[in-house]
Amino acid sequence: MPVLGLGLHMIVAILLAVHAWRSGQERWWLFVLFLFPLLGSFVYTLLVLLPEVTSTRSTRRVVRSLRASIDPGRELREARAAVEHSVTIANRVRLADALQGAGQHAQAIAAYRECLHGVNSDDADVQVKLASALLEDGQAAAACDVLDALIANRPDFKSPAGHLIYARAVAACGEKARADEEFRSLIGYFAGIEPRARYVAILRGWGDDAAADALVEDSLRHVSHMPASARELNREWIRQLRQDSRQAARTAG
Repeated sequence: MPVLGLGLHMIVAILLAVHAWRSGQERWWLFVLFLFPLLGSFVYTLLVLLPEVTSTRSTRRVVRSLRASIDPGRELREARAAVEHSVTIANRVRLADALQGAGQHAQAIAAYRECLHGVNSDDADVQVKLASALLEDGQAAAACDVLDALIANRPDFKSPAGHLIYARAVAACGEKARADEEFRSLIGYFAGIEPRARYVAILRGWGDDAAADALVEDSLRHVSHMPASARELNREWIRQLRQDSRQAARTAG
């Protein structure tokens, strides 16, 4: 029976290797499948086959997370290769996104700036991404400048993600009253919990524990009325709020 089991694992691995070869997957998948037939087949099925048969948001998120854990440099490699093959704006933006995702913020800033030339000089989405990269690079004032210019030139442009970046940048610049105004506005319409969790952390950093406690209490009350699907999408931010609540309770006790 163990011999038969091993044979079945190898047959599955061979079939998956054929799929990997014909579908143009990375060649290292062949080594994984043949060196670790059972584990390799499971991982290949989860990361390659499942995305082909399902396209749900949650599945895509899990697959991206697993891929990043197993091969964190894959997207950056593929983005660089795409630019080398064809220097299009879409490929340049993809490379900038990959650099940002890899934590290479200075390089991402330069890459986003390269995208903002010619007919794409006023691309609002790229400007928001540039502001995000600047903020993550510690250049909060520069991020505000980019978004202030965007607001002036495109008053009709709406971006909740951009608004959140702006609020964070304003807070990082130490403009407490203005930051409070921006975050209160965000909390009023933002679909997720992220602005609440981020502002709680900012308030703690400012030493305004009373305001932070009130926001945590209100946010957790809001979470209790969210549908399960929304709670799943906001799982990490909800976890942070609950952790903050526990820490605050221990401090008070």
